Amino acid sequence: MTVGRVRLKEHEYDFPLYRPPSEARSLLVRVTRGCTWNKCTFCSMYKHLRFQRRPLEDILRDIAWAEQCCRDDVETVFIGDSNSLVIKTTDILTVLNRLYRSFPGLTRVTTYARAKTLYKKPFDDLLRIRRAGLNRLHVGLETGNAALLKKIYKGATPETFIEAGRKVKEAGFELSLYVLLGLGGEEHWQALARDTAAVLNEIDPHFIRIRTLQPQIGSEIYADLQTGVFTKATPETVLQEQRLLLENLTVTSHYLSDHITNYVPVNGTLPVEKASLLAVLDEAIGDLPGNTALQQQFSRKDQLKSL
Repeated sequence: MTVGRVRLKEHEYDFPLYRPPSEARSLLVRVTRGCTWNKCTFCSMYKHLRFQRRPLEDILRDIAWAEQCCRDDVETVFIGDSNSLVIKTTDILTVLNRLYRSFPGLTRVTTYARAKTLYKKPFDDLLRIRRAGLNRLHVGLETGNAALLKKIYKGATPETFIEAGRKVKEAGFELSLYVLLGLGGEEHWQALARDTAAVLNEIDPHFIRIRTLQPQIGSEIYADLQTGVFTKATPETVLQEQRLLLENLTVTSHYLSDHITNYVPVNGTLPVEKASLLAVLDEAIGDLPGNTALQQQFSRKDQLKSL
């Protein structure tokens, strides 16, 4: 269930709304505004916002308002905006306790999180947060290549991601990691795919969620694309990158292409469905050169300017 836009505007919610596609029916509860980092070159989210930790009393007031209008309808909650675990542990515990008291049918609470924040967060704090009912963390890995992570100003190294990922899994969280295909452009995609697979193999997250870079207005990489500094990867290169990534994975994860940016749907459970997922990619790669309809379909993906 998603709270309606009109009512959200009454409560000063900024638009557009950012949340994972898997949280489309979730109640959105905001504990921060914007992003603590907000420097990634590929990202256009939150650029118009100055980061703020919302006062606890404001958060609890929002929950009370939502309880009045939809107490019995809420089954899942997404806590926003970006990197909500940067707030005090006592505050997030208070929010979680109030959510579960307010919505008797609540089964899942999730949030975005930065790897660096998780890396620094004391393990005992993470354990308390998990036991209070925060079930799943959505973390943007993007790539496992150290040089590219530095180039896109991600603010974390492969080692940071591995340590943070293992830590939150040990604390009992479900971990959803995001991979951004095409981030390196037309060059070095083989190394990027192998390096990303290597990091994912070290972590073995519960979910691997695939995204394809479609540069958005407001991001540095879009400006670089316009000036010719960055060359966007072709659909064939992206599919080849995804195939090599998948081929090198040894994880026990749900592999999901659950986003509009992706060229083909590749969804399944690893390792049992690995062969069938590779077959989907092989078919698309083989069809692309001579299939005008498929080329046009992919071209429309490349024109996406509002995600």
